[in-house]
Amino acid sequence: MLGLGPSELVVILLLVVLIFGATKIPQLGRGLGEGISNFKRGLREGNDASAEPPPPPPSGKSA
Repeated sequence: MLGLGPSELVVILLLVVLIFGATKIPQLGRGLGEGISNFKRGLREGNDASAEPPPPPPSGKSA
């Protein structure tokens, strides 16, 4: 399948460092982590909102 050995991982790591630079990598990791946590929070809130009953419909009176 997708068997990545240690030598392939080292090459990928070197390419990432060359492309983004050593100072940019922590910022990218932080942004990725925040994105994942926001995604998980959204999934949790979506599940909580679906468990609540829908609000009652508005009355049929018009102004």
